[in-house]
Amino acid sequence: MGSSLTRPLDSLDPSKLPVPREGSRSTNPAAPDASEVPLSPVQTPLLLKSCWSCRLLSGFGLIGAGAYVYLVARRPLKLGYAPGPGTIAKMTIGICIGCWGIIILTDPKGKGYRVA
Repeated sequence: MGSSLTRPLDSLDPSKLPVPREGSRSTNPAAPDASEVPLSPVQTPLLLKSCWSCRLLSGFGLIGAGAYVYLVARRPLKLGYAPGPGTIAKMTIGICIGCWGIIILTDPKGKGYRVA
């Protein structure tokens, strides 16, 4: 999703690596230069925060998928069979998928900090 670890290693070109300036050597190699320190933390991609149609489509899609998994796992219970560990696991997975869709729709992390 934008991580540098997802690129293949052969795409790293040594000629594109940053070259240190000659006058910027300090006595303490562990202390970064003031110009090298990032001013703000790394921003997460704003794909789901700015695109309402993406959030609605993926959120309701996950809720629908979770409901389907849950209801298919519940079908043997309606026929009178005793629930086994597999049936309970399927029902739990269906509930988790539905909750994941609700989380995408509500976006609780985006409301936790002010975007400037």
